[in-house]
Amino acid sequence: MDSSNSLPPASDSFVFPRWLGRLTLRLLGWRISGEAPTTPKYVLIGAPHTSNWDFLFMLAVAATLQLKITWMGKDSLFKYPLAGWVMRKLGGIPIDRSRPTGVVTQIVHRFKQSSRLILVVPPSGTRKRKEYWKSGFYWIALTAKVPIVCAYLDFGRKEGGIGPTIIPTGNIKADMDIIRTFYQDVAGKYPAQTTRVRLKEEDEDQPARE
Repeated sequence: MDSSNSLPPASDSFVFPRWLGRLTLRLLGWRISGEAPTTPKYVLIGAPHTSNWDFLFMLAVAATLQLKITWMGKDSLFKYPLAGWVMRKLGGIPIDRSRPTGVVTQIVHRFKQSSRLILVVPPSGTRKRKEYWKSGFYWIALTAKVPIVCAYLDFGRKEGGIGPTIIPTGNIKADMDIIRTFYQDVAGKYPAQTTRVRLKEEDEDQPARE
C-alpha cells in the first residue's frame, strides 16, 4: 500500500438519532424532500453554503434520512484531542493539503478502500460569494467512479433533502448543466453570498483539479 496516499483510519461517523433530526427540523418549520440513494458510495454536494448554520441543518437532514456522512476538514482543526474526537464523531476526516499527492488523490484512495462512503462536499468552499465552485468534488467522483448526488438546504422554502444523481461523464459542461438546473431556484440563508454554480474549468481550455 502506498502510504503517501493513505488517510487516517475513519472512526464510525456519529449519526444524530433520527428522532432528534426530525424533531429539530419540525420545530424549526422545515420539511424533507427526496430519498437517500441506495448506492453505497457517492459524493454528496452540499449547496448552497452561505452560513455556519448549514452544518447543523446538514446533520439534522442526514439524521432524518439516516445517512452516515463523512466530510473533509483541514488537519489543523483536528490537532486538539477533544476537538478532534468530536469532529471525527461528526464524520470529519482530516486532510493534509500540503501533501504532494493532493486532496483528490487522498480521497479517491479512501473511496477505493471503503465499502461504504458518503462524502459531503460544499463546492463553494466558503460561506462567502466566489466566482466559481471548487471542482474537487467533480474530479473525486469522476476518478473514483462514483455518482454525484445533489443535496440542498433551501432557506426560502425551509426545505432540505436530496435531488438528482449524476454519473460524471468527463463532459464537464454537460454534467454541470444538470447540476445548475437543479440549484437555480435553491436559496441559501444569505442569498447574496451564494457562489454561482460554475467551475473554472468550464471557462478554460485546460482543466485543473482542485
